[in-house]
Amino acid sequence: MSTCDLHGKVFVAGHRGLVGSALVRRLQAEGATDLVLRTHAELDLANQAEVDAFFARERPDFVFLCAAKVGGIHANDTYPAEFIRDNLAIQTNVIHSAWKHEAKKLLFLGSSCIYPKLAPQPMREDALLTGPLEPTNEWYAIAKIAGVKMCQAYRKQYGFDAIVAMPTNLYGPGDNYHPENSHVVPALLRRFHEAKQTNAPEVVVWGTGKPMRELMHVDDLADALIFLMRNYSAGDMVNVGSGDEVSIAELAALIAGVVGYQGTIRFDSSKPDGTPRKLLDSSRLAGMGWRPHMRIEVGLRIVWENLAVDQSIFLTPARHAPAG
Repeated sequence: MSTCDLHGKVFVAGHRGLVGSALVRRLQAEGATDLVLRTHAELDLANQAEVDAFFARERPDFVFLCAAKVGGIHANDTYPAEFIRDNLAIQTNVIHSAWKHEAKKLLFLGSSCIYPKLAPQPMREDALLTGPLEPTNEWYAIAKIAGVKMCQAYRKQYGFDAIVAMPTNLYGPGDNYHPENSHVVPALLRRFHEAKQTNAPEVVVWGTGKPMRELMHVDDLADALIFLMRNYSAGDMVNVGSGDEVSIAELAALIAGVVGYQGTIRFDSSKPDGTPRKLLDSSRLAGMGWRPHMRIEVGLRIVWENLAVDQSIFLTPARHAPAG
């Protein structure tokens, strides 16, 4: 394991998304002054010519590749072509141009959905490609697996210092609250909030409530990614988990309590559960000396308190989750 400091230009691709915005907050808090940030309107990461021209002009030293088209079970199952096409394009363009224009280091953000649906739990990094994927998000997962292998290939052939972090399920400021296309935490926060506002007698939650999910506040992930960028340089990907695991039923009860909803919670078993359990083995990262800080009960309370101040985010959902 080698160490480096982040002196020079730092490009956060996808800086307005959940992870990217958390990274920017953390980097700015640490005094970073040379951040390179572009909105989708300013730079279309799926456009090869635009990306290459950007890297040729800006020549960032460090790249955090957080931009992606993301969403929950419904979004993945409804827009499969977009999920595989856009994610392949974004990561291919950024990784290649970062190497071509001599970036010192790149961190690619994966997803725990790349692991087989029935991988042994907790999931170790070497479980990759050992079994079938969860069918409802296989297009996104395959794109992310290609990104992992591209980083490893560019390291092997060119010596490019591309590293891969594999985060668990995330929540926090900047999340997507679309009523159908969001991940589980923002989806439930919105649903329970609206039920409380309308005095609905019950809230319906997709699935049986039995699947287990490990959840991490995005500020913890940002801390881990900066730690890895500074301290890790190898081809093996690194899981980033919290060890904070709850069932969907337990999560729904926690969120109902945070929001103050007192009605009935009903589970619709006709809707898909997704992967039965997704717990990462984060012992490799722990062995480097990094630990998460925020328990889920605290993290959910903080997220809700911020949303309670500004509830406009519930009123203007995007068609589906943005690519950056």
